[in-house]
Parts: sequence; C-alpha cells; structure tokens
Amino acid sequence: MSKEKWYPIFFKIASTWAKTILFVMGFKIKLEGQKKIDSKKSYLFCPNHTSMIDIMLMFAITKNPFVFVGKKELTKIPVFGYVFKKTNIIVDRTDSKSGRKAFADADRRLKNGTSICIFPEGKVPSDENIILDVFKSGAFRLAIEHKIPIVPITFYDSKKRFSYTFFSGSPGKLRVKIHDFITTDELTLDDRIELKQKTFDVIYKSLIK
Repeated sequence: MSKEKWYPIFFKIASTWAKTILFVMGFKIKLEGQKKIDSKKSYLFCPNHTSMIDIMLMFAITKNPFVFVGKKELTKIPVFGYVFKKTNIIVDRTDSKSGRKAFADADRRLKNGTSICIFPEGKVPSDENIILDVFKSGAFRLAIEHKIPIVPITFYDSKKRFSYTFFSGSPGKLRVKIHDFITTDELTLDDRIELKQKTFDVIYKSLIK
C-alpha cells in the first residue's frame, strides 16, 4: 500500500496532534459560518497566511483529508519538517522545475480525491501593515482545471496570537470563518484572474470589518 493510500490515517493523527498542540498553547478555536463539506468531494482550501500556527489551525478545523502545497523552508523545522516533507507537496521557489512538479503532484492528488490547501499569498507578508498580500494564480488554475470549489477561509487572530516575531503574542481565541464556496463548474482558464480577485475580495472584506 502506497503512502498516499495511508494518508487519511495520517491526516486523522495530524488533526488530533494539531488540536492538542493548540490547546496546550492556550488557544481556543472559534469556528464561524461553517458550510457543510462533503467528505466524498475534493476542494481547494484558500486561507490567508500570517502565522506559524496556520498549518496546525488548518489541520484542526478541516475534516476532509487534504495536502498542503508548501515552501521548502518548512522542511527544515525539526521533526515537523520531516513529516511535512513526506506527506505534502513541497515547492522550492528558487527552482522553476520544482514549481511545475509541485502542480503535477497536486493534479494527481486531486484526481485521487484528496483536497488541496494552498495559501494563495504564497508567503507571509513581510510588511506588517499589509492586511492581505497579492494572490498568486496557481491555485485558481488548479481549481478550474479540476472543476472543484474554492473554499475561502479567514484566520482573524493568528498574527495577533502567534506571529513570526519572536516573543510576541498571547493565549486566547482563534477565530476562523469558512466562507461560502466559490464554484468553478462553468469557468474556463480565461476566468482565473477574475476567480482569484473574487476569492481575494471575500477574505479581504472579512478581515477589514
């Protein structure tokens, strides 16, 4: 049995691990607007990205097995990095071939029924004043090609609770909103820019309220 067939079991373990770590760190998740996710369907999850705990938060709130498309730097984290490398899709942003391979891997996972999670900003914004950085197009091309729904997700408190700045943050509430799905059934690749902007607008308007 391949490691991909074992992935749903790993996902349940990862979900339990994430919930436990967040609880021990003093965080309480408050999930808002949760639309029913069909366990037999694939989705493309698109959350905003501001904190190291965003990965754990995704594992904690999502029941559907999914894999991340994540940057190579995450594989350098002790223990976590090894597991992340073995179970998710890694992108080396300094290697153009890596990007093509990553999206070929994502294409295969989607065909096998596994959902994908991509932080569409591609990285955590370097400027502290940026509420939501510009989205990259790759996620939206994948969604259109596979005719799967986009699931915009807003993390409101990750940056406040546990930012990339050392010795910052505090225990408390982690509010998360799963927005209405954006369907791609009738879209073509010519619509990917409009789809990207529509997804951006949903998350951005939620953050500035």
